[in-house]
Amino acid sequence: MSRLGKKPVQVPAGAKVSIAGRTISVEGPKGSLNFEFRPEVQVAYDEGGKVVTVTVDETLLAQSRANRAYWGTTRSIIDNMMIGVTKGYEKKLNIVGVGWTGNVNGNKLALKIGFANLIEMPIPEGVTVTAEKQLVTITGADKQAVGHFAASVRAKRKPEPYNGKGIKYLDEVIARKQGKAFGN
Repeated sequence: MSRLGKKPVQVPAGAKVSIAGRTISVEGPKGSLNFEFRPEVQVAYDEGGKVVTVTVDETLLAQSRANRAYWGTTRSIIDNMMIGVTKGYEKKLNIVGVGWTGNVNGNKLALKIGFANLIEMPIPEGVTVTAEKQLVTITGADKQAVGHFAASVRAKRKPEPYNGKGIKYLDEVIARKQGKAFGN
């Protein structure tokens, strides 16, 4: 049995849930999200108790371990949707380097990170980006979209351990290495 899948998902105040076929839709003050769940999983919404329950048929659990994984994964995605439409998600990136900056130009993030050319990245739908010199803040309702865009920005210039230059998460700690020793 999935320990996580058994837990019901609480619907916070301000969120509206609707289920049509295999698609669950959640709306809130930060936006609306849709998710199409697997056919092995059943999702039910109790309006009176304000909870969403995720279940799997017992015969399917005996057939494959993957069905148990679908159960817990579906529950986690629905829980992340609830948090996203009410509170939202945020990732902060720090650009470390002399003269390295980030700017938002329309719907593109322009990065000046030590290359000859300016690197422009299109901002995906549903994600908001603000840039103040070396601090880039990525916010949105969809946890996957926010995390993926933050990771793709970081991948443009990963932090290196010798000088500490690069794009890193604000709370990330880079293990520094000592360079080559000269003399003697």
